[in-house]
Amino acid sequence: MTEGRTTAVVAEFAEQDAMVDALRAARDFGWRRMDAHAPFPVPDAARLLGVRGASVAWIAIGAGLFGGVLAYATQWWLSVQVYPINVGGRPLHALPAFLPATTIVAILWAAAGALVGMLALNRLPRLSHPVFAAPGFGRASEDRFFLCLFTGDPGLDAAEARHLLRPHKPLRISEVAE
Repeated sequence: MTEGRTTAVVAEFAEQDAMVDALRAARDFGWRRMDAHAPFPVPDAARLLGVRGASVAWIAIGAGLFGGVLAYATQWWLSVQVYPINVGGRPLHALPAFLPATTIVAILWAAAGALVGMLALNRLPRLSHPVFAAPGFGRASEDRFFLCLFTGDPGLDAAEARHLLRPHKPLRISEVAE
């Protein structure tokens, strides 16, 4: 038991199916503030937690399109409006000459958008979180599965969480404080 106000109850499982079953039971019981940690993606857990997929892809597409339009518009503005110099008899608005740089810039913007979008959607970097203090939590990246039920919702406290998790036979149930 930790000192201070309990913010979450963390259950450690050896198998993903046990964690998914406990997650399903918690959701059916009315728990909404919860999280799961596993050493590899668990699609059933993500679905139960309501995680939407492909958000980063749309962010990358949007950033790439914005970067491509920005690069093309900059080249057009500079070549046609600001410095209209006829080089080698080509037209001032030369689409083939603008495409390589536009493509490169669009790809760079898409990559940067994907990185920033992924970090923002995952709320990273998160250097400290109360769940990190749970005993054995370091094994979440190796071979253990953790289900975290956050307290604070009306009628959902640490005692209810322990009572809900015990039938699923976790290896350990611990409480973490602020």
